[in-house]
Amino acid sequence: MTIVVTLDVMLARRKMRGKALAAAIGISEQNLSLLRSGKVKGVRFATLQRICAVLECQPGDLLTFAPSSDDEAS
Repeated sequence: MTIVVTLDVMLARRKMRGKALAAAIGISEQNLSLLRSGKVKGVRFATLQRICAVLECQPGDLLTFAPSSDDEAS
């Protein structure tokens, strides 16, 4: 299974840059970049909550589930 991070899509819809979001939620631009690229193993609910508050969205707007080919074979 694969969880896809669609934070870039929401940032574009809100016409907000990553730098501004990072400052607004209190994390480094580097950590936000890792989250945007999906290279993190997890995200704290508190961080997700702050992102959703700033972007005025739901967690499901930022994360989607995409079954991998291995999942479909099982």
